[in-house]
Amino acid sequence: MTKPVHTTNCFNTFIQVAEDCPARTGEEPPLRAGKPTVACLQYGMIAKAPYKYTSDDVIFATSASGRELAVKATKTEKQAAREAFFSRGQACMRASSLGKRFGWGVHADSKGRIAIYPIESKHYKALARDPRLTQVRAMRSKRA
Repeated sequence: MTKPVHTTNCFNTFIQVAEDCPARTGEEPPLRAGKPTVACLQYGMIAKAPYKYTSDDVIFATSASGRELAVKATKTEKQAAREAFFSRGQACMRASSLGKRFGWGVHADSKGRIAIYPIESKHYKALARDPRLTQVRAMRSKRA
C-alpha cells in the first residue's frame, strides 16, 4: 500500500503579506550567526529563478532533510527522500517568514511555479487586485 503524498503547491494564487508583518518594504532575510536561515534559503532560491520552482520544490530543498542530501545522491535517492518528506503534511509558503516577517508576496502561476514580489512594488499591488487569482494572506505571527 502506498503512502498518500501531500503537496504545498497552489495554482493561480497570490499570497499577500501577513496582516501583522512588520516590514513595509521587501527585505532580504539576514543570516543568523553567520548561517542562512530557511527564509534566506527560500529567498535566494526564488529570487534567483522566478517561476522556475514550485512551492514543493522550495519547501523540500530548504528543509533540513532536503539540505542533508549529498550532492552525489542519485535521482532515485532524492525522489525517495522527497516522497518520505511529503508523506506527511508540510507547512506551505503561507507559513514562510518571507510573507510573515520580510514583506514578500508569493505568486503561484497556472503551473504552480512561484515568484516573490516586495510589498511596495507596483507588481505586488497589481497581483493583490487581480480578481482571477485566489487571494490569501501569509499566516499571522501572533494570535489575533
